[in-house]
Amino acid sequence: AAIVEGPLATRLGHAMSDWISLELRNFVRQRARGRCEYCQLHEDDAGLRHQPDHIVALKHRGATIESNLAFSCAMCNSFKGTDLSSIDPATGTLVRLINPRIDDWSAHFEVVGGRTIGRTPEGRVTVELLQMNRPDLVQLRRLLSAVGRSSQS
Repeated sequence: AAIVEGPLATRLGHAMSDWISLELRNFVRQRARGRCEYCQLHEDDAGLRHQPDHIVALKHRGATIESNLAFSCAMCNSFKGTDLSSIDPATGTLVRLINPRIDDWSAHFEVVGGRTIGRTPEGRVTVELLQMNRPDLVQLRRLLSAVGRSSQS
């Protein structure tokens, strides 16, 4: 599939993709093995192309460099936006989102019955803010599991 750039990308709401070279995008995709680094959905199962996400957004002085980019499905990227933190639903305190460059996914999350469970405050706020248990995504995880494919493999 072709990568959309230029005026069409702006109309589709992906103007930020103009800042990321094809070489860097390919590096980010390969490093993530084609999986969203937030919800772990493989790009082949997503229906839409995944995209590089600025972990720390440009508006927060984040840079377009390898260490500040995560491969993200369109939904996680959309829900995350430029956010860096959110309120922990268990404690009511402000907690940072996970950072795929420094955090181990399995330390913060587990998948049970198709639902992603946050094991830590960072995991909980990421699950909530990115809406990682949307009914369609839970159903897809269950279907993938039923045919012997895991969203984490």
